[in-house]
Amino acid sequence: MSDQDLVIRDLHVAPTAKPDHEILKGIDLTVRQGEVHAIMGPNGSGKTTLAYALMGHPAYIVKSGQVLWHGQDLLKLSADKRARLGMFLAFQYPMAIPGLSVASLLRSAINARRAGLESDPNVDHTDAFKGGIPMGEFRKLVREKMALLKMDESIAARYVNEGFSGGEKKRLEMLQMAVLEPEMAILDETDSGLDIDALRIVAEGVNAMLNPNMGVLVITHYQRLLNYITPDAVHVLAAGRIILSGGKDLALRLEAEGYAPILAAAGLETEVGDEAPETADATAGAAASPAAVGSASSGATR
Repeated sequence: MSDQDLVIRDLHVAPTAKPDHEILKGIDLTVRQGEVHAIMGPNGSGKTTLAYALMGHPAYIVKSGQVLWHGQDLLKLSADKRARLGMFLAFQYPMAIPGLSVASLLRSAINARRAGLESDPNVDHTDAFKGGIPMGEFRKLVREKMALLKMDESIAARYVNEGFSGGEKKRLEMLQMAVLEPEMAILDETDSGLDIDALRIVAEGVNAMLNPNMGVLVITHYQRLLNYITPDAVHVLAAGRIILSGGKDLALRLEAEGYAPILAAAGLETEVGDEAPETADATAGAAASPAAVGSASSGATR
C-alpha cells in the first residue's frame, strides 16, 4: 500500500440530522494511483453519501472507520485541508455563486492549492508578487484548460454557475479539476443531466487529465458514462455496502440486466436509503466543494 492510495476501511456514515440512521454500513475500498474505479448502484444506495463523507461534508457524520490518504487520517482534516492535500469533488448539482467570477474562483483555488496543507506565514499566495500565481501564467493555464474542454473563454468573466446550462456547469467542474490537478478526483454523477454531446466532451476532458499520479472515483447510476471513461474496476453499492466488484464487464451486465439480479443474489429484495437531495447539495456545498481551497485564501465560499 502506497501513501498515494486512497484506502477506505469499514466506513460507517450517517446524516448529521439522523446520527442513528446509518447510510453507509461498512465500506472497504482502495483506489490506487493511476486507477479509475466506478461506483454504481440504485438510487438511495449511498453513492453520494460516500462522496460527501470523503470530502468532509457537514451534512454527514462518520460513525466509525478509517480513510487513509497521503499517510494521514483524512477524517481528521477539514474539507479545505482535504482539497489542499489533493482531493477533489465534482458535484452532481453544482451551485451558483452570484458576484463571484469564474476567474476569481479559479485563481483563489489555485493559490490555496499551491500553498499546501500548512501555509508558510512568510508567503502570501493571494499576491502574485509574494508567491501567488502570476497573472500571465494564470491566464495561459486557464486558456489551455478551456480549450481542452471546448469552453468559450468569455465564461471566465461570468459569475460562477449563474445562468449556466447543465452542460456548462459540469464543464466548469471539470475546468476546476483541470487547473487544480488533484491526485484523487471524485466525480459524483457527472453524467447527470447531460445530453450525449456534453457527456462526450466532459468525458474527453476527464480522459485527457488521466495520468499515473491521479486516482479517479467515478460515481454513476448508469453505464453510459463508462462508454467513454474506461474503469479499471467497477463496484456495486447497495444498502450501504459494496456487494459486488468486477471489471468493465460488470457495468455492461448492469446495463443489460439492471440491478435486480445482483440485489437478489445478495439477499436484497428492495433498495431503501437516504441520499443527499439536490437542495442539500446546494445549501451545504461550501465545505465539500473543491473550490473550498479557494475560500481559505480569498474568503470566497461556495
